Amino acid sequence: MIVKMLVEGGDMKPSPAVSQQLGPMGINLGKVIGDVNEATKDFRGIRVPVELDIDSKTKEFTVKVFSPPASELLKKELGIEKGSGQAKKEKAGNIAIERIISVAKTKQESMIVSNFKAAVKSVVGSCVALGVLVENKDPHEIQTEIDEGKYDKEINEKITEVSSEKKLKLKKFFEKLHAKEEAKLKAEEEAEKAAEEAKTAAAVPAEGEVAEEGKEPIDESGEGNP
Repeated sequence: MIVKMLVEGGDMKPSPAVSQQLGPMGINLGKVIGDVNEATKDFRGIRVPVELDIDSKTKEFTVKVFSPPASELLKKELGIEKGSGQAKKEKAGNIAIERIISVAKTKQESMIVSNFKAAVKSVVGSCVALGVLVENKDPHEIQTEIDEGKYDKEINEKITEVSSEKKLKLKKFFEKLHAKEEAKLKAEEEAEKAAEEAKTAAAVPAEGEVAEEGKEPIDESGEGNP
């Protein structure tokens, strides 16, 4: 029997979901956790797909570890816990093409692609949903440039190291962009708040106005109709 799981590399913990899957089989949960953590220790900080091949008769099992999703590898490269929740308005990071190539090298065997260049393009595509820039640019633009051959040298030679100078340039560009995005988002939030407050104020009747349908306004002069 095959049981598939997605676990934190080197840090799998007991959970109701795992207990429900393995408990009825009589599998030693503590041993499963220990073996899985040992098998995934090189992927600490990354969510890793794992398969348990269980012999229902002997209760013995083997652990098979698969390559982590490209998105997880990219987050580790960038040192972020999650991607942008609103990728079009706020970017989560800025990565060099060399580190994209590094992720593609890790992922290629598990990807359905015809060649390494296609693997690199696929990893760049994963940056879209995360809200991650590549070489200071939108990932779609980078994919077009890959097709045009702009990064053939890096891809063909599988260059993965990034110079300190380039790292600094990418960092400065992102910091400047991020500051602008935060300022814009803050302005939008303040505008929305002001609009909501204005809407609320407009809904409250002013003094002397009819508060309820069918009722006459209050005549404070004391000279009401006889």
